[in-house]
Amino acid sequence: MCDRHRPCVHDLAAVLFPELSALVIDEIDDTGAVLRLRARTTVLDGVCPRCGHASRRTHAWHTRRLADLPVAGRSVVIDLRVRRLVCNNTECPQKTFRQQTPALAARYARRTKRLTATLAGIAITLAGRAGATVLAGLGVAASRSTMLRVLMALPIPSAPTPRVLSVDDVALRRGHRYAAVVIDAVTHRRVDVLPDRKAATLTEWLREHPGAETVCRDGSASYAEAIRQGAPDAVQVSDRWHLWHGLGAAVEKSVIAHGHCWRAGPPSPARAIDERTRARHTAVHELLNQGVGLLECARRLGWSLNTVKRYARAATAEQLRRPPRYGRTLVDPYRDHLRHRLAAQPDVAVTRLLAEIRALGYTGSANLLVRYLNQGRADTERAAPPPRRLVSWIMTRPSDLPEHEREHLDELLATCPHLTVLTEHVRVFARLLTARRGGELEDWMTAVEADELPALHGFVRGLRKDLGAVTAGLSMPYSNGPTEGVNNKIKLLKRQMYGRAGFALLRQRILLS
Repeated sequence: MCDRHRPCVHDLAAVLFPELSALVIDEIDDTGAVLRLRARTTVLDGVCPRCGHASRRTHAWHTRRLADLPVAGRSVVIDLRVRRLVCNNTECPQKTFRQQTPALAARYARRTKRLTATLAGIAITLAGRAGATVLAGLGVAASRSTMLRVLMALPIPSAPTPRVLSVDDVALRRGHRYAAVVIDAVTHRRVDVLPDRKAATLTEWLREHPGAETVCRDGSASYAEAIRQGAPDAVQVSDRWHLWHGLGAAVEKSVIAHGHCWRAGPPSPARAIDERTRARHTAVHELLNQGVGLLECARRLGWSLNTVKRYARAATAEQLRRPPRYGRTLVDPYRDHLRHRLAAQPDVAVTRLLAEIRALGYTGSANLLVRYLNQGRADTERAAPPPRRLVSWIMTRPSDLPEHEREHLDELLATCPHLTVLTEHVRVFARLLTARRGGELEDWMTAVEADELPALHGFVRGLRKDLGAVTAGLSMPYSNGPTEGVNNKIKLLKRQMYGRAGFALLRQRILLS
């Protein structure tokens, strides 16, 4: 290339290839699909990799071919001429060695460092085949095996053991194989992934990585024992979500046990859907009483097996009644007025009711009022909710419940003193949990044990077995929430690899992602 073109070549190289600033670019050859750069080193000396002696004696020249990041969708190849130097140390078995360019590429590498870094970043995010497909669209030729090799060659960042750890299970194959993920509960950084969830494995890891002062976990007795053995001085913190979940299970048992109280009351006006439910319930139980199996019942009735099972599980048809969930309407503020009028005069005309509520400020249409009344939303009696819905109402902050659900809950609690006491215990525990008042837990447990709520007594017995960790969980700001978030991201990584990745590859992606 003539001298008058050299400034332009070097200006272009300085913009597109900043890592080549220490090299001399002799030629840029554009072949269409590939942009080929011919360059040479300017450094005269080198260091022997065997003995460490410096040398400037040139033995020969070699061309090293390196792939670089693409430019404008075209592949870039660097043909780099480097010296082969003679080692001056007569006692060194390495007579000659090749000159290295550490700023550009590692020894024996066929790619530049910045291309390798790009491959590594894509491999961490997309793994093998998907990463290779993305790179092919960018103009980089790399197989899925190359992507995985680059990924597995990346070093895991090392750091001191965090002061606050969080540990939880992660399913490698649900129901069969599990691992344990350990993270920093403060920064949410992944620390390590253990090959199983056995106590011995976690104990050994904690002994090899001392320094943890606090360890967050769920209610697993296996993890509790592992922490006691591996980090005896660490404070164990029981996760608050698991405590609330355990309380919810106890509340559901209590609600079901006292169903005869809150389900009692005068029957609601018959509706077509209620009559159909009773008829179906009767048909299923008549066949069951005759010794007919569930599958044969479904065949005879022409229903799905799951529908037959649902009717078979219910002792009475009333247990299958589910109140519909309606949204807010313009008639809601006048529900009480409509209920009183219908209770006093059941045959009152709809036009009369419309005139009365319009005088009170109603701005909706007559059709909306008629539909509201036909749906039974102004009936004095309401259908009892399913047990789980009642549990959700009890365990929800009253101010977060819609007005009609809060009113229905108050009506149901008034029919059963046990549920009233249960609801009060739940709300007190919620205040302990949200306000970090773990020191008052003993008073709460004593109050629960004084009432006749056997399911809640079982929950309290579980708390007493792990009292130190539970008190810490209700007092300290740490929890297993960040670990659950990491677990969700791990599920995404597993789905990307269709569940076929081995533990080593999955661990690498978890710790580097």
